[in-house]
Amino acid sequence: MSPRLDLALQSGLTLSHPLTVIGPTPEHDLSALPRETQVVQPFKPFHDHFAALGFDATSTADDRCQDAIVFLPRAKALARALIQQACSRTSGVIVVDGAKTNGVDSIMKDIRKRMPIEGPIAKAHGKIFWFQSDPQTFKDWTAPDIQTVDGFQTAPGVFSADGIDPASSLLLQMLPTKLGPRVADLGAGWGYLSAKLQDSESIKALHLVEADHAALACARANVADLRAQFHWADAVTWNSPEPIDTVVMNPPFHTTRSADPALGQGFITAAARNLTRNGDLWMVANRHLPYEATLNDVFAQVAEVAGDNRFKVFHTSRPRR
Repeated sequence: MSPRLDLALQSGLTLSHPLTVIGPTPEHDLSALPRETQVVQPFKPFHDHFAALGFDATSTADDRCQDAIVFLPRAKALARALIQQACSRTSGVIVVDGAKTNGVDSIMKDIRKRMPIEGPIAKAHGKIFWFQSDPQTFKDWTAPDIQTVDGFQTAPGVFSADGIDPASSLLLQMLPTKLGPRVADLGAGWGYLSAKLQDSESIKALHLVEADHAALACARANVADLRAQFHWADAVTWNSPEPIDTVVMNPPFHTTRSADPALGQGFITAAARNLTRNGDLWMVANRHLPYEATLNDVFAQVAEVAGDNRFKVFHTSRPRR
């Protein structure tokens, strides 16, 4: 059991079913909870982790439940929205668990101004507390499912929700006019790159692969093209339904606050696996990330074609088999 949740249960917190757990990550041990517990996790690798453990995992949920546990994300607007969503569905207790780095103190202070809370319990650089659900109290915390930024639809909590990512913009400037008939956008996010690529008549199939269910929903709105195919999947393990001529990507390099170059390296390997023998990869990355060795391991031709003090753009071709 997650340490703070375990302490809360030992101190007298009781949870009733149906129970929903919102936003846990693999770092949260839910083994003491019944397997019929609903786990809401829109990030595909985390969703699959809890599904593999036997929980009732789903990307979204709006059905009624008795009690709910909310694990706070980093984005404050999303954290507030999740608490409001939990209150709108729950008739019993809302439990909030979060790290200090994810703003749990600020959220707790804001909730305490509106209603009494129980706990709180501090442990492992975070806090847990709980309160009686009230669907009216947090109505102003409702976040729009979709917001418009720079002419595109985004959503709270998705990558680059407040505007076009400068790295993706740099990559777009370097892409050739013709990319080949079958293109994959790995880690497509809310669809900025693909939205621009849909103007190319040479493209016959455009595969958008994204692990964040909310971001992919935005991409569906931003890329209204019959050639587009949308895949809610972990790009690292994704296998294309057809050979790909060109991959474009601005891969993520962390799922927590700490940088993890292995994540981007996994994207590179996935790109090589899905490309045709003479396929091309166009990729942008932060300047400090060590991707060159992996690129040279899996591609016969590698070149840095553009960059600045923040980013570097690679064009690679001919994946090694």
